Amino acid sequence: MESLEALVAHIQGLSGSPEEVAHLHSLLKQADGDSLRSHAAALVPFLTHLSPEAHSLGYLYLLEACATSGANLGADFLVTVADFLTACSADQIRLAPDKFLNVCRVFKDQVMLLNTPIRGIAPLRAAVRKIQASPEQLTPVHAEYLLLCLLAKQYKAGLSVLEDDIFEVDQPKDLFLYCYYGGMIYIGLKKFPKASELLHNAVTAPMSSLNAIAVEAYKKYILVSLIQNGQVPSFPKYTSATAQRNMKNHAQIYVELSTCYGNGRYTDLETFVESNAAVFQSDNNLGLAKQVLSSMYKRNIQRLTQTYLTLSLEDIARSVQLDTPRDAEMHVLRMIEDGEIHATINQKDGMVSFHEDPEQYKSVEMVEHIDTSIQRLTALSKKLASIDENMACDPAYLLKTGRDNRRFDYDDFDSVPHKYF
Repeated sequence: MESLEALVAHIQGLSGSPEEVAHLHSLLKQADGDSLRSHAAALVPFLTHLSPEAHSLGYLYLLEACATSGANLGADFLVTVADFLTACSADQIRLAPDKFLNVCRVFKDQVMLLNTPIRGIAPLRAAVRKIQASPEQLTPVHAEYLLLCLLAKQYKAGLSVLEDDIFEVDQPKDLFLYCYYGGMIYIGLKKFPKASELLHNAVTAPMSSLNAIAVEAYKKYILVSLIQNGQVPSFPKYTSATAQRNMKNHAQIYVELSTCYGNGRYTDLETFVESNAAVFQSDNNLGLAKQVLSSMYKRNIQRLTQTYLTLSLEDIARSVQLDTPRDAEMHVLRMIEDGEIHATINQKDGMVSFHEDPEQYKSVEMVEHIDTSIQRLTALSKKLASIDENMACDPAYLLKTGRDNRRFDYDDFDSVPHKYF
C-alpha cells in the first residue's frame, strides 16, 4: 500500500468532480482491507487534514477502517463520527454504502456501551437521510436510529422517520425491526392505532420460516389490539402460512389472555395477569399487560352505552366491577375527555346520560382531515399502479409467473368447433 501521506494527498486532490471522485474510489479500493485497518491508530491524526463535507468518500474509508479495527479509539472518536455523519456529502458516501452502514453500526454500539443513547439520535437521523435514495426507501440505519430513540425514551424523535411512507425494502430483517421498534415507539406515545398498524405489518409480512422479531411483535400486537379494540383480529388471508400455523404456539399465554379478556370478567383477567406476571415481565410486556387489564373497565363501560340511554354511577360501578361510584365517575370523565364515549353526568342525582356521536363531519378541521386522507390515498394508488406496471415488465417476474402458470397452445382448443372463432 502506498504511504498514508500519499493516500491523504489523493483524497485532498481528487474530491471535486464526479470523474475525480470515481478515480479516487478506485484508489481507495486498492488501499482498502486489512492494510488500512492495520494502520487504524495512525489514521486518526490524518482525519484532521480532511474535511468531512468536501472529502467525504476518502474520510469514510479512513473512518470505517478505524471504527472496525477493534482498537480503543477514545471518547473523542465518537465526536469525530458524529460530526462526519452530520456533515458528509450524500453523493459521495452512497458510493460506499456498506462502509457507511458499518460506521453507523459501530457508532450506535459505542453510544449504547456508554449508556448514552441520546448522543446518537441526531447523528443517526442525519445518516438516515444521507443514505436514503428517496424518503420511500427503508435502510438498515432506520432500525439503528429507532432503537436509540427507544433506549433514550425520545419517542417523538422517532416520528421523523416513522411518518414517511415506505415502499422500497432491500432486506427483510430491516422491515421486521423497523415495524417492531416503530410499534414500540407508538406504544410509548400511547398512539395505539399506529402501533397496531406497524406490529400487524411485522406479523403479516412474507416469511418462509418464523423469526424471533415477528413472534415478539405478535405478542405486543395482541396486547395493543386488546387495549385499542377489545379483541384480536384473525390473521388476514395474505399472512404467510408459516405465521398462521406456528405464531400462536409461540405466544400461548397471550392467546389465553385474549380469550380471558373476551369473557369480560375483570377479576378473572386480573387473576390471569397476576399468575403469569413472570412471563410478561421476561418479555418486557408486564406494563402493557397491566394496561390491558385497566382497559377492561373502559371496554365494559362502552358496552353499557350500547344498551342503556341513562345509568347511575352506582350501577356502572357494579356492572364493571369498580369499587365505588366515584371510581366509575373518574373512568367515565376520562373516556369523555378522550372522545371514547359521548355522555353527560348529572352531579345532582349521579346519573349518566349517553349520547350519539355529535360529529357532523362538516367542520373546517374535519374537511381538511378528509381532504388530506384522500390526497394520501390518491398518491398511494398511483404508487401501487406504478409498482404493478414495473413488475409486469420485469423479466424475472414474467419468467417466474410463466413457469408457475399453465401455458396454453392452440392445440389446447382443438375440441372447440372452428365456427366459434
